[in-house]
Amino acid sequence: MKLTAAALVGLATLAAPAFAQDLPDLAGKEVVVVTENAYPPLQFLDKSGAAVGWEYDAMAEIAKRLNMTVKYENTSWDAMIPAVSEGQYDIGMTGITIKDERKEKVDFSDPYMRSEMLMIVRGDESRFTDAASFAAIPELLISAQPGTSPFYAAVYNILDGNEENARIIKFETFGAGLEALKAGDVDLTLSDSTAANGYVAASNGALKIVGEPLASEDFGFIFPKGSELVAPVNAAIASMKADGTLDALNQKWFVDYKMGE
Repeated sequence: MKLTAAALVGLATLAAPAFAQDLPDLAGKEVVVVTENAYPPLQFLDKSGAAVGWEYDAMAEIAKRLNMTVKYENTSWDAMIPAVSEGQYDIGMTGITIKDERKEKVDFSDPYMRSEMLMIVRGDESRFTDAASFAAIPELLISAQPGTSPFYAAVYNILDGNEENARIIKFETFGAGLEALKAGDVDLTLSDSTAANGYVAASNGALKIVGEPLASEDFGFIFPKGSELVAPVNAAIASMKADGTLDALNQKWFVDYKMGE
């Protein structure tokens, strides 16, 4: 499973200058981080039920560098941004795309990853090969979670810009939409390259990716507005980019790790 070349270029362009000075010391401060555990390889439950992934490793390294203690909680995607905005949690992590409208509710860290929106279909799909050929067959359906980047990509990058288009079948979770795809209830689902490559690699040929990437997006951690944690976390991210730690995590989770094993 590989991060796309474009995404790797994006990571390089996002790199910040190395920090010569020591990083902030948070003196063991307990920080509550909320996630969903439904977004491989960023964060998910492995076969043993352990919570693992790129973001867990990154957060552990951030905590080490800042001398903070992390406590994890779980919530659904649709509840996460409101809950962090209300101060129920200190940090949210689940591959959250940095968007201006979201910045009205929460603060974002600097980007730690760039990904691309990909089209996932069943392994035997032959009726369409890209967004245009999908859109040209009116009976074909696409699954999406309302309010997410894949939902808006379906609306504006594939279909007619109508958020109530009947061809978009809405699901509460990405996993439910993916199961609908596998069952043949829908014909396409979208995900950024991080999760898409993970699910395809674990499907043993049941799923594949078609067409060109629809869009690229930057991921960041989220915080309550005005959080004092933003600057220290940004400093840690910058140091991890500068010393190759993020590159090592990309190698571990997007190249070496085999989903489903």
